[in-house]
Amino acid sequence: MNRVFFHHELEGVATWWRVLRRDGVTLGFTSHDRDLRFDGILHRAAPGMLPSAIRRTADLELDSAEVSGALSHDSISATDLHAGRFDGAVVEIGLVDWEDLQRATLHRGEIGEISEEDGSFQAELRSAKAELELDLVPRTAPTCRAAFCGPGCSLSSVRFTREARLTSMDAGESRLHFEDGPPPAHMLGGSIRWLDGPHCGLTMQVFRADEEGLVVDKPLDPSLHVGARALLHQGCDHTLATCHARFANSVNFQGEPHLPGNDLIARYPRAGS
Repeated sequence: MNRVFFHHELEGVATWWRVLRRDGVTLGFTSHDRDLRFDGILHRAAPGMLPSAIRRTADLELDSAEVSGALSHDSISATDLHAGRFDGAVVEIGLVDWEDLQRATLHRGEIGEISEEDGSFQAELRSAKAELELDLVPRTAPTCRAAFCGPGCSLSSVRFTREARLTSMDAGESRLHFEDGPPPAHMLGGSIRWLDGPHCGLTMQVFRADEEGLVVDKPLDPSLHVGARALLHQGCDHTLATCHARFANSVNFQGEPHLPGNDLIARYPRAGS
């Protein structure tokens, strides 16, 4: 809708914002004193949570915005923040006329750094201009630069993803064991995306794998039950030997394994060599 806000002295204007989490959950809030529904989303009245001033520029300088509020709201809890459910979530902020629901979007970005103190949180919002800070020039390295099953790798993610059920776990060590999963050695550096249970929708990275199970990078909820389903995506150590022997994909290897390294400078001739 094309609407000029604050054109008149008295207008029924409120702030709204949405959080689109990576696990598929969408949360809506508004500074109005009652809930508002538009775009198929219920925006709950949350006077304790407010976005700060939004700065938008026409140059390449990064735009800035923040959202702060109390952790007492049922939709945003310290448990969910610690579990990483809001990491990388998309946030939209705008204005809405609470009488006719005409609205406009002022800012769209992703949640960056989240800080918590004394029962309240503050989240930094990064706009699309943050992509301009990425270094797109490839650097030489003995290992492959491409993400496994990503652009440049050419392998299909479906081939190396399998649904499995949890058979046992150790919450203290964040160790998991699945039935009919890939070989543990193939899961090192891979990921686990939960399909049900208390971690439903979350993705955990595997940083240790052996016959005793898979150790993930996030704490496990003690209520996680045996039989919970998850998608197990295999990992890759990004070496040429693995790319050739395990995947037969060395033609797409995105690295320079035979390029001399910095240690070549320190070499010197030895007698009899």
